[in-house]
Amino acid sequence: MTRLLLIVLFFPLAACLLSGVAPAQEKKPDDKKDPLNSFEPRSKPGAGHQFLEAFVGDWEVAKTFHPRTGDPVRVKGTCRQTMIQDGRFLQSDFVFQADTGKTTGMGLIGFEPESGFFTSVWIDSRQTRMSARQSEEKFNGKEIVLFSKELGGKAGRKSRTVTRLEDEGKKIVHRQFGINSDGTERLVMELVLTKTAARKE
Repeated sequence: MTRLLLIVLFFPLAACLLSGVAPAQEKKPDDKKDPLNSFEPRSKPGAGHQFLEAFVGDWEVAKTFHPRTGDPVRVKGTCRQTMIQDGRFLQSDFVFQADTGKTTGMGLIGFEPESGFFTSVWIDSRQTRMSARQSEEKFNGKEIVLFSKELGGKAGRKSRTVTRLEDEGKKIVHRQFGINSDGTERLVMELVLTKTAARKE
């Protein structure tokens, strides 16, 4: 190693050590000094958020739609899921490839520790309306059960979704059931997400 190269490498390193430069640490919010805390107090993540963290990652998706008549319709896709807003919500970004072209969709789901309920919102490139769902019973620690909630007070199609982790967290199975007027259910759609290897950025 030449003398010039030693000088180039040594002096910047020495300058950093002598100046005591350290990585900037992110300051945690101080609730006592937060003027908004009196009427909009912060809520901390709970057990439901820990469950959602297992959904984070890249997934291969197999989607199956079950019409009332005829054969099931199958579509392949991918999904990337990330925790956002300091671990308070799970964002799911889907891309589906079919013979008719590409479609995309995005889901957001959160958990309220006080009630034990999940709430989700879904939008996609096929429709202009938003889909909202919410729990009707407290989280049981094993699965997410949501019921459709029509916005604007309208009575729409009723459905129930059940989402479970399987294969030691390597698979997510999401099933949507239509609820008939007599209370019976039928399987409408199934998503099977299989975790892929970590993708390099």
